[in-house]
Amino acid sequence: MARMLTIGLTCAIALAGAMTATTAQAGCRRAGGEATMITKDLAVFMANAALKNSIADHGERPKGPIAVSCKDDSFTTTCHARREACK
Repeated sequence: MARMLTIGLTCAIALAGAMTATTAQAGCRRAGGEATMITKDLAVFMANAALKNSIADHGERPKGPIAVSCKDDSFTTTCHARREACK
């Protein structure tokens, strides 16, 4: 039970902590999302969802391909999804 609570809390923090960085192009930025889940498939799905929410929350349009990178830990996988977004 405690393990499931920890995983659920990690998911909530990952969705809330969508990362952003600026780019050189005017009006555009590098948007990102992060998720830590039990399986890689779930981590990729949730990271992409966090990325989509980050772009939508800033009122931007996605541009270019999504770059996803994942790191396997002992019991979980952490994935980062990044994409350029413009106003």
